[in-house]
Amino acid sequence: MPVQQDIEFWFEFASNYCYPAVMRVESLAAAQGIRIRWRPFLLGPVFKAMGNEGSPLFVHEAKARYVWRDMARRCQRYGLPFQQPSVFPRRSLLPMRIATLGSEEPWIGAFCREVMTLQFAHDREIDDPDAMHRLLSELSLPADDILRDALTPQNKQQLRARTEAAQLRGIFGAPTLFVGKEMFWGDDRLDDAIEWAVRPAQARILSQ
Repeated sequence: MPVQQDIEFWFEFASNYCYPAVMRVESLAAAQGIRIRWRPFLLGPVFKAMGNEGSPLFVHEAKARYVWRDMARRCQRYGLPFQQPSVFPRRSLLPMRIATLGSEEPWIGAFCREVMTLQFAHDREIDDPDAMHRLLSELSLPADDILRDALTPQNKQQLRARTEAAQLRGIFGAPTLFVGKEMFWGDDRLDDAIEWAVRPAQARILSQ
């Protein structure tokens, strides 16, 4: 019998390819009885450590055009609304801090989907206290308390520590998924990660 493993889902709201992954990961995992462990982290420090000021996907104009067309195709494939952001990348620090605070809470998946929809379906700012307050309230969550706790020094340090942990794990982009020690990078590897998590244990050992 297959023994399902948890999947660690490392993500950043500023990442375009995290949008379709965030929107699909929880339902795909639930269908297989897999638990998603949400791992928000900041891509900026990771890219900087690699010698890049921003995403390598957008260094060249031709590649950037391809990425946005690819995004439109992928979203159409999955039935997701998509609008190319008029500003990219957008600041995402506040929602990332909220996600860090709520990473083990039952509302984390719904919150992440709403943030991604706000940015990539409606082309709206996300690093905005009013927008986050409204979003949290619409999810019937205590918005005032969550925003206050997200801005505590302890929670800010937790996000920094998570980002450092991402670098130590060898993460170089988002989304990145781990099934045990096995790494899968990109929205296009989400299905592979799900399949790996339900493989029999002996089949996983063969690659190690």
